[in-house]
Amino acid sequence: MENDNLSMTAPPKVVRVPGSKSLTQRALIAAALARDNSFISNPLISEDTNYLMKGLRVLGAQIVSVSGGLYVNGTAGKLANTGQQIFLGNNGTALRFLTALVCLGEGEYVLTGEKRLCERPVGALAEALKKMGVNITCTNNCPPVTINASGLDGGKISLKDVESSQYVSALLLCAPYTEQGIELTLRGRVASLPYIDLTLAVMRDFGVKIELEKNKYTAKGGNSYQGREYRVEGDASSASYFFLAAAILQRPIRVMGINRVSRQGDIRLLNIFEELGCRVESQEDWVEVTGGSLAKGDFTFDLNDMPDMVPTLAMLAAFRQGKTTITNVEHLRIKESNRLAAMATELTRVGIKAKETEDGIIITGGKMKPAEIKTYNDHRIAMSFAIASLVVPGIGISDKKCVDKSFPEFWDELSKI
Repeated sequence: MENDNLSMTAPPKVVRVPGSKSLTQRALIAAALARDNSFISNPLISEDTNYLMKGLRVLGAQIVSVSGGLYVNGTAGKLANTGQQIFLGNNGTALRFLTALVCLGEGEYVLTGEKRLCERPVGALAEALKKMGVNITCTNNCPPVTINASGLDGGKISLKDVESSQYVSALLLCAPYTEQGIELTLRGRVASLPYIDLTLAVMRDFGVKIELEKNKYTAKGGNSYQGREYRVEGDASSASYFFLAAAILQRPIRVMGINRVSRQGDIRLLNIFEELGCRVESQEDWVEVTGGSLAKGDFTFDLNDMPDMVPTLAMLAAFRQGKTTITNVEHLRIKESNRLAAMATELTRVGIKAKETEDGIIITGGKMKPAEIKTYNDHRIAMSFAIASLVVPGIGISDKKCVDKSFPEFWDELSKI
């Protein structure tokens, strides 16, 4: 999008994002189950992925960190059972993926994590596994999860109004190792659908194809992943904070390691940024955003397919004249924090009118004032307000370390701006 108000003279500030958290975790699962060895290059090494790797090592996968990536010696689907509890911090993705994964093993497995993880639902996945004959228990549909495993038969499963796409991905990732295969039908609404597409892409990269017909996913059983070299593309979610910085600083910022044709759904935030007045350029290994005069007036955006982008867009909305309504993201209440409540509370704290709704949030742009921001131990709250601090003196982040969950180098990269 061309914008006459955009400055063409200033050279871009250059930052780099780590590998995609979503792709790293899916590749680790496939490689851990695969025949033979894999090498995963450009992986995200963070708090979340470290918890997942520890869990996979408990299950028998050998994972060695070397310069440039991870060597993974797969289990060929034969999981170990050491009797050791698997602790996953606040990694909801790992908890859900491993809940299905351990069903392929033998004996009792217990999966748990921090207090917040034990408040995040896993009941719909547990019910689906029970229908496949799994002996699984969890309290109030939340972790800890106890599974008495004896392999996974598979079969026909139906999920309705799925609150987390991770349930679907967990079942699909394990499907090749079931006796019968899985025929999974989704009914009603499905949150974060692009993440399921990401799962299918990784499975295909590791040699397993899922048939998709309308809302039905069919995977053959008695199959396996094949070890391979796999490169993780840059994290579109992490990149979004620097897109935001470009927009509110009204200057060009180039993010290395990401591509606009990424398979990650969060890259579509760029379309919204263009609609709101930014210019976007992209090459094979970078995306550059240049901020201009932000569009005024009232806008409504459905972010069901990219809910992690709500804090980023909400922060942009705070700097724009007009009202921004973000809808269809009620599932944000079961993330690392209740993100809708957290964003509404903290935006209000800095003097911005923000109201939580049944399925989203409404923000009216205004003048931000200094305040100390509570992060609720949520990396995305911290990073979005950190960008605001670039233009509003006196905004402090109470818990800077929480960004280690997904982007340990965030503060270093931010300092380049």
